[in-house]
This record gives sequence, C-alpha cells and structure tokens, in this order.
Amino acid sequence: MINKFEFANPEFLWLFVLIPLIGIWYYFSRKKENAKVLFSTAEAFKKDTISKAKPILYVLRILAFSALIIALARPRNKEITTKTKSNKGIDIVMAIDVSASMLAKDLKPNRLEALKKVATKFVNERPNDRIGIVVYAGESFTQTPITSDKRIVKSTINRLKWGLLDGGTAIGMGLGSAVNRLKDSKAKSKVIILLTDGVNNSGSIDPKTATELAKSLGIKVYTIGLGTNGNAPMPVAKDLRGQLIYRNVPVEIDEKLLKYIAKETGGKYFRATNNRSLNAIYDEINKLEKTKIEEFKYTNYEEKFRFFVLLAGALILSEMLLRFTVYRSFV
Repeated sequence: MINKFEFANPEFLWLFVLIPLIGIWYYFSRKKENAKVLFSTAEAFKKDTISKAKPILYVLRILAFSALIIALARPRNKEITTKTKSNKGIDIVMAIDVSASMLAKDLKPNRLEALKKVATKFVNERPNDRIGIVVYAGESFTQTPITSDKRIVKSTINRLKWGLLDGGTAIGMGLGSAVNRLKDSKAKSKVIILLTDGVNNSGSIDPKTATELAKSLGIKVYTIGLGTNGNAPMPVAKDLRGQLIYRNVPVEIDEKLLKYIAKETGGKYFRATNNRSLNAIYDEINKLEKTKIEEFKYTNYEEKFRFFVLLAGALILSEMLLRFTVYRSFV
C-alpha cells in the first residue's frame, strides 16, 4: 500500500503569484484608508495601539485568499493498494550433480559451493513458481519434491554435499528423476535445469531415452556444463587423516550430449567456466522463463479541500467583524 499527497488541480496554485501584488497595492494605498476622527484633545490617543494593528485586516484577507487557492487546487491523500495474481506459474526442477568432481576448485571456493550460492539467489527470484531439487552422482533421488515453500528449497540447497550417493555421473538417471517429478504437473510451463561437470559414465537410464521422455511431456531442459577449460584441481584420494588430496586433472564435460538434450527439448546449453559466468547463466535462465503476473491497482482519495474552505470563511468573517467594530471608520 502506497500513501501519497497530491493536488488534483495544481494549476490553481499559480494564483499565489497575485499575493505579492496585493501586498504592494496595500503598501501604497494604506495611507488613504486611515480613519479621520475629530477629538477636542488627543492626549488619550498618544499610544494608539489599535490603529497601528490595523494591517491585521489585510493579513486576514490575504490568508483567506491563500486558503481559497489551496481549496481550489484540491489537496487530497491518494492511497494506492496493489494486488498481484499469478495465473501461469512455472514448475522447475533443478537436477544437480553432486559427484566428487563437484569439489574441484576451479570455481571459488569449489564448484558445489559456488553453485549453492547461485542456485539460492535463483530461488529467491522465483517467488511465484514451484521448485524441486533432484541430486545425482552414480545414482539419483529426489531431495525435495516440487513445492512453493522457498524456505524448504533453500534449506535443501544449503545442505547439498558430496558423498550422499555412489560415485560416478549418471546424467540419464538425474534427468529421468527430474522428468518423473514433473510428469504429473499441471503447470503451464515445466522446466528442468540440469547441471553437471562430467560425462555420463554410470546409471541404468540412457540420457537420450530420458530426453525423449522429457520432450514427449513438453518439458524444457536447460543444461549447464560446469568447469573451466583445461585442467582443474580435483580431489583424487584421501590422506591418512581423511583429508582430500587435490591434483590438476583435465576437465571433461560431455558438451555434445548436453547440447543434444537442450536442443531436443527446446531449451538451451550453457557453459560455466567461473563464478561470474555461472551467475550470468542463472540470470539468463531467470529472464528466459518468466511467470505471467496480473497486477491490480485500487486507488482511494481522501479530499482535504473542505478544511481550507472553512478556514477561508472563518478568516473572512473575522476580518469583517474587526472592520465593522474595532476598526470602524468615523468621519
């Protein structure tokens, strides 16, 4: 709700330029209006405070004129109430690779943590959509079903970590699980954001089969290949204390497959080589997939001109009473 003060007819405020002219006129004409009273002696009127205060009549008249100008301009309070209605929400499933290679440090502090930050920002910018989370490595499962509760979705993203699933990268199973979450959706638009940093090397579902299923259900898939070009420091083993050992390993992403999935489903393929490009990719997807929202505005007006009309009347009445009583002229 927005409250705003305004004048409905502000053009009448230009009449205020007449007030200085009235003041000048009064200055040059006031001597002509001095009352002439004959007395046998003037001793009693040496301190004539009443006549000295006579300009109060013109002050009252100018104030009344000013109040009338404000009343003509129609001051009012404007209260605007806005209501939004989302008629065509989007159901989105984020299929996230949580294999060991997601701990690679070519993104800061590592790929998985960088993704979590960007994915949380993405969720915050989709207030009218339902979102679900699927994770996969050597197998896949639904971490969070499609829900409109963004608090649950963000909490799920924040808890993502490596080691939840068997090793490997089962892109077909990750995509298949995401499709399964959307197959009964009644949303006007259904979208999967599939992110991986490797190649399909495990799982019982062929990625192309999962792609055909998504296509048949009208599900659009945006695919993201995550990882720098060249080599990246990746975990290859653990030392005696259980700490991960990193070595530079060539980055391998099955871009051909990811491009195929995106093209067949009407989506788009992206390559994220650093934190900035990853953030830009999610921003672009956010712009590509917009929820249509209807906005209704209700405006209420509270008129304030009546007060100034009454004030002007009171000032004029006061000026007349003083003029015909205290300041009445005698010849």
